[in-house]
Amino acid sequence: MNMRMNWVVLGAIILLIVENSVMPWIVPPGWSERLLPHLCFIMTLFVAGFGGRHPAFLCGLGFGLLQDLLSYGHLIGPYGFGMGLIGYLAGLASERKGMTIGFFIWIVLVGGVLLDTVVYSIYKLFGLTDLQYAYVFYWQVAPTALLQLLIALLMYVPVRKFLVKPSLSSGEESPE
Repeated sequence: MNMRMNWVVLGAIILLIVENSVMPWIVPPGWSERLLPHLCFIMTLFVAGFGGRHPAFLCGLGFGLLQDLLSYGHLIGPYGFGMGLIGYLAGLASERKGMTIGFFIWIVLVGGVLLDTVVYSIYKLFGLTDLQYAYVFYWQVAPTALLQLLIALLMYVPVRKFLVKPSLSSGEESPE
């Protein structure tokens, strides 16, 4: 499928700005460490579903590194690595199976859990956290994955209509 990648990059930059400037005002202070909606990651999953694995990898890697630099500064690279890897895997899965809304829901849930698990594992590897995974899963991973699913479902129809260029049927001639 053909995508409008320039608009994807602009949209992801806008989502990154919204994530870092507006979302802290929307999320209640008691939940600010618990709910971390990764809006650029959701856009990466859209790119994976409708553009393929290579654009999703590049989108995830680039915006993940940018997210590492802007907001989570303990290490540079965990979000870049995680978003790039999961974007690639989601693109690979969507190339093998057609992208339906049910499959997209599964990709968002599994991808959200995997992203936070990868970041937790990297932080645990370098000794930046001493929390147990069961606590992190209950406290951050599950609520964040569910919030990302809600946001992705709200974005699904408009983003899909915007990203996927309508293909001409065989009976129509292309305007020149």
